[in-house]
Amino acid sequence: MNVFVKYLLTAGVVVVVSEVAKRNDRLGGFIGALPIMTVLTLTWLYLEKQPAEKISNHAWYTFWYVLPSLPMFVLFPYMNARIGFWGSLGMSAVVTLVSFFLLAKIVARFGVHLL
Repeated sequence: MNVFVKYLLTAGVVVVVSEVAKRNDRLGGFIGALPIMTVLTLTWLYLEKQPAEKISNHAWYTFWYVLPSLPMFVLFPYMNARIGFWGSLGMSAVVTLVSFFLLAKIVARFGVHLL
């Protein structure tokens, strides 16, 4: 698959989500929450004839990496109203990183190695 086409389609999804979100908060959030990027990535991997194990691993690890990002979606709106966009974005990034490392330590005990 042509790399330019991949960039164009993937960037197009981001533009569509941001344009919809400007007009309708709920619909923009709904579309943004869909695993569109993961589906596109799985599709690109498949079309590029990657092994089934690699494609499955991508889906498996995506699940585990989504979990520590969830607190950000609760924290950001709360903090944005109090300290502004950039401070909230920075704090959300820190919380996501801390959540990731905590989750990685917890799930490692069950044989899931994220680091």
